[in-house]
Amino acid sequence: MTSIEISKATHRVWIRAILMTLIAGLIAVSAFAHGPKGHGEQSFTALEAAKKGITLYDKLVAGGKLEESWETELSGIKVFSRSKENANEFVVQFDRGQGEPRSVYIFFDEKGAYSGSNFTGE
Repeated sequence: MTSIEISKATHRVWIRAILMTLIAGLIAVSAFAHGPKGHGEQSFTALEAAKKGITLYDKLVAGGKLEESWETELSGIKVFSRSKENANEFVVQFDRGQGEPRSVYIFFDEKGAYSGSNFTGE
């Protein structure tokens, strides 16, 4: 074998190695493309409830449904799930430092549909 033939053979080996690496990478990426929830096994998460709750809360404050102190005195946000009437729901609780009532609650069903809001948490 001449040095040119060896060079071409080495070149082909490297090209094949690079192609195999790219193919393996594409397979791995496509396997994880659906995110941690997969193909719909879990319909709604606490993080999604928090995002939707904050969006709705912002609309309530901006629209004047909640007074300005709910924006300026906001002291904390909690997200938790609970069972109610044999169904699971997510609760997003917004607390403020001053004024009554101290908390407003926004509720979502386990599929993410808005199911109500109030100041009592009930």
